[in-house]
Amino acid sequence: MGHNAEQFLNSFNRIEKWLKEQLNNPSSMGFSEMTRRMARKKQSQVAPLENDLLQLAQLRNAIVHERIAADFVIAEPNQWAVQRITSIEEQLIAPEKVLPKFAKHVTGFEMNIALEEILKIVAKKQYSQFPIYHSGQFKGLITVRGLGIWMAVESLNSKGTIHLDGKTAGDLLADNYKQGNYQFIDKDTNVYHVEELFEQRDRLEAVLITKDGDPNGNLLGIIRPRDLYNNGEKE
Repeated sequence: MGHNAEQFLNSFNRIEKWLKEQLNNPSSMGFSEMTRRMARKKQSQVAPLENDLLQLAQLRNAIVHERIAADFVIAEPNQWAVQRITSIEEQLIAPEKVLPKFAKHVTGFEMNIALEEILKIVAKKQYSQFPIYHSGQFKGLITVRGLGIWMAVESLNSKGTIHLDGKTAGDLLADNYKQGNYQFIDKDTNVYHVEELFEQRDRLEAVLITKDGDPNGNLLGIIRPRDLYNNGEKE
């Protein structure tokens, strides 16, 4: 058996073992059926890989079941097939973690910061998220979108006039109905799970990373929906 075939089968077997573990070790279910079952699960990470896995399963059958001799196989995988199955193995078994990909310095702000000051920071530094704390305790996340909604409501309530004098981040959080616009995760969370969070929660605007997912821990990074497709673009 050639090196490519051996490498291909090793990855294939590890994927097959992973599928069995995800389905509680079914005793009489083949690779293709396990792939289809996993692909049908809600928010399945197998779904986008289903077609490739089924095609690669046919190649595996050709290698294992159609040998001319013990050391000679009819179908020797090309480099693309080997690279594809090892890539799929990594995505399923060892998916990329949020750190270091989304590591960045994140500035926290105190509850008593004036809303006028927040708007100045938006204009000058183009920040779009403001984690708010009080004496080291996380209190909420103000976003540019939330600011816009608050200002629109204020304008309607006061017939076109927005009063910022004396208003602080605490006032906005108290009025903000979107309490579910953030989620904390730990540093070992995989990127696929973050994608799931954004898909499942329409109001989620940012995922905040701390060492162990503690909201009061040091912020190690922040992920916005667009970051998932922009390689963690810096603010």
